[in-house]
Amino acid sequence: MKKILFLLVPLVLVGGAGVVYWQRSGQPSTSFRTTAVKRGDLTVTISATGTVEPEEVVDVGAQIAGRIASFGHDLDAPDKTIDYGSAVAEGTVLARIDDALYAADVESSAAQLEQAKANVLRSQADLEQMKAKLYQAEQNWKRAQELGPSRALSATDYDSYQAAYETAKATVAVGEATIVQTEKAVLQAQASLDRVKTNLGYCTIKSPVKGVIVDRRVNIGQTVVASLSAPSIFLIAKDLKRMQVWASVNEADIGNIHPGQPVGFTVDAYPGQTFRGEVGKIRLNASMTQNVVTYTVEITTDNSDGRLLPYLTANVQFEITRRPDVLMVPNAALRWTPVLQQVVPDARQELGNTGRRKPTTTRPAAAAGAGTAAAARPPGMVWIQDGTYVRPIVVKVGPSDGAMTEVQSDRLSEGTEVVLSEAVRGTASAQTVNPFTPQVFGNRRPQ
Repeated sequence: MKKILFLLVPLVLVGGAGVVYWQRSGQPSTSFRTTAVKRGDLTVTISATGTVEPEEVVDVGAQIAGRIASFGHDLDAPDKTIDYGSAVAEGTVLARIDDALYAADVESSAAQLEQAKANVLRSQADLEQMKAKLYQAEQNWKRAQELGPSRALSATDYDSYQAAYETAKATVAVGEATIVQTEKAVLQAQASLDRVKTNLGYCTIKSPVKGVIVDRRVNIGQTVVASLSAPSIFLIAKDLKRMQVWASVNEADIGNIHPGQPVGFTVDAYPGQTFRGEVGKIRLNASMTQNVVTYTVEITTDNSDGRLLPYLTANVQFEITRRPDVLMVPNAALRWTPVLQQVVPDARQELGNTGRRKPTTTRPAAAAGAGTAAAARPPGMVWIQDGTYVRPIVVKVGPSDGAMTEVQSDRLSEGTEVVLSEAVRGTASAQTVNPFTPQVFGNRRPQ
């Protein structure tokens, strides 16, 4: 029995130690995910989307109806016709409309003008003839007056000479009026000729400005119809070295936008590259979509290298506040809250008996409120690891860019490790504990 007991006692002791070790190793222990406080420049921005637009475009239309007969020639390549991207100068022929009908109208109006001029000459000749007849009638009437009604001149003849004189005088007045009428007819025929010549000139569509063809909206053989409005044929950008971004800004953010404000934007065509610009103007004609009011903001940018193409989609960042050389922590560090048992004992009293710190507004300042005074911001709190516990540090919260937030505290410096969350180890796999998940104290082991 003594030998058996001598062998069993060590086995029992070793087995009990193994059970205790197994039980302890099976219980999870808590660790904390931390990150270092950084120092750098913090920029608070407002995000928006927009479209890259040419700074000034001219819509060239047709003022007459007709069939497109041909296009003009490209300035850079004379053997090629005008097309998308062609450079044009002021007066460059863009297209020609079939002018057969308009040329016929010009010839007809020119003939009518010549006929009107001939009518003037004829009326002038008729007037001269009328004046000669008036002179003859006037002389006959004078002789009749000298003789008077007598045996040499009967009363009937006397009256005939007087009537002939009066008739000739009236005829001269009619002739003079006819000349005025025919001269006005000449002016009318000239105006008609000028009008049809203008229409004939409209058959040749020329560029009104120097620029680049952005859009060609017709093909050869297509018929354009100009009725109530001129149909658009070409869209010309005057200067693609100066571009604009038209961004839609929500009414809640428009108060932080002002002319001259610096702006950065990206386009999908050049990933990783940020273009710079500034606010030019805020359009006052707001639009409403599903009860959301937005304003269009014009952003001017330099495009000397020609990389920005019209109508690219731009992701815009309006710079609201720039804070150089400040301490920053991730927003998660300001949101995370431990349970009471994780806090160092000497700091638990000030946190209250709820197991969490007393409620304070620690949400980082949004971009829309970046213009408020720093003194008006409520204090926040971050946590640093103190052995197996965490210790609170009250900080003054500054602006936030959505990911990082400026903090101010005498107890923080660059490189200080602050807690982001906690990770439970010893389970099947380590997992991060969501700070917003309700914690049951009975299921948590004090560290």
